[in-house]
Amino acid sequence: MKQTHLQELVMPWFESMPDAALLSALTATAIGVGSLLLIYMFTRRLLLPGIQKVVTRLSPERIGALTPMLNKLNRRFAGILCCVLYLATFDYVYPVHDVAALVLKTVGQVALIIYGGFILSSVVSIAGGIYNQLDFARDIPIQGLIQVVKLITFMVCAILIVSILLEKSPTYILSGFGAIAAVTLLVFKDTILGFVASIQIAANRLVTYGDWIQVDSYGADGEVIDLGLNTVKVRNWDNTITTIPTYMLVAGSFKNWRGMQESGGRRIKRALNIDMNSIRLVDDAFREQIDAAIPLNDYIRVSSLPDPVTNLGLFRRYAEGYLKQHEKINRDLTLMVRELQPMNHGLPIEFYCFSEDKRWISYEHLQAEIMDHLLAVLPIFGLRPYQSVTGQLSTSEAQTGLKPSIKVANPVREKT
Repeated sequence: MKQTHLQELVMPWFESMPDAALLSALTATAIGVGSLLLIYMFTRRLLLPGIQKVVTRLSPERIGALTPMLNKLNRRFAGILCCVLYLATFDYVYPVHDVAALVLKTVGQVALIIYGGFILSSVVSIAGGIYNQLDFARDIPIQGLIQVVKLITFMVCAILIVSILLEKSPTYILSGFGAIAAVTLLVFKDTILGFVASIQIAANRLVTYGDWIQVDSYGADGEVIDLGLNTVKVRNWDNTITTIPTYMLVAGSFKNWRGMQESGGRRIKRALNIDMNSIRLVDDAFREQIDAAIPLNDYIRVSSLPDPVTNLGLFRRYAEGYLKQHEKINRDLTLMVRELQPMNHGLPIEFYCFSEDKRWISYEHLQAEIMDHLLAVLPIFGLRPYQSVTGQLSTSEAQTGLKPSIKVANPVREKT
């Protein structure tokens, strides 16, 4: 049945044409199609690549980095050129039936709009690539704005295509959006929120590519590798990728370690819990014993020590002098050794300073080196770190003659 209708539609057109006219029409169509293919190949393979090579020589590093985007632009430009020539010469080269002419022209117009949208998208991408090569681009990323421009471009193209297919004015299509505004807002809620957040992030310089951020609610702790319109991608230190909604960086809270990376050092804040039973006053004889193992005068001004002084006070002053003389510690930033609130796990002694080397591995090695040294000199000052009793004397306790103190959570008096 469908074949019969097709024959009734097509055959009269061929039957009404003489053989010479039919041959002329087919020949003209073949020439038109072949010309378009030749123009496409010439433009795509020779003309545009030649222009691209000449332009690239002006700045090989900057323009060379845009080669993939330029190649894509070349293909799309060759396509839109063919669409323009196709529509401009259609009435002269393609003698077809009125119905077929309407369909073919509509296809050409739709293709022209699609290629136009793709070309604008490529131009925006190239502009973004040029912007990213600027020095201040890392501080003010515009990836979200680029995606918004592309989204608007494709929405406009979609409206134009629908208006062509329905043979209605674009204003007629837009007038119908009021009825579905609520649905549109619901569908594009994340996009709208992401767009607003992207503007705030760029304006306030909250985060940029390469920043180390920490977002506990999403389990993200690593380097920002992508700032998109809807999502931010973070490569965690275990090489996993965490995706965070862009608007959450504005609506919620996160920690950005950029300040540490741009400062003069990375903070070291560690504590040792001292067994309070090992704290005692020291006399001159014990001070001489310490001085025989460690030259205190190299780290402490002995003349400024209070009298009497405790072994913990000597240790604190020695630790502070040791940190001040350490070649890898930034002495221009805050440096101190302090006592914290006593707890049931001993008396915490905190070491607060800044490492000059902010790289992770070097930073961790420096922390370990400092803690190893301070733990090793504790027995020299007659101090013990707090730890659970094992029932066996440690090496340091055996050397100093200190006995482990037994800690009882709830002592009970003996009945008499």
